[in-house]
Amino acid sequence: MRTTLTLDDDVAARLQAEARRSGRPFRTVVNEHLRAALAQRRAVKALPPFRVEPRTLGGPLPGLSYDNIAALLDDVEDARPR
Repeated sequence: MRTTLTLDDDVAARLQAEARRSGRPFRTVVNEHLRAALAQRRAVKALPPFRVEPRTLGGPLPGLSYDNIAALLDDVEDARPR
């Protein structure tokens, strides 16, 4: 089948370099790379969706509150040993 295909400059350069290196026609190199990419996509199995399982971390330590996160961070950072 004859068709017009617009390639990005970097892709065309890599394909032309491969055609020169291998001594094969440009269209043969393009078709081989397209076949390989399509076969590889078929071979990749669909993974199940990633799930995050929530875990309780408990409440804040006594005297600390989640109501003011900036103050909580200041308190926690001040309490770290240096």
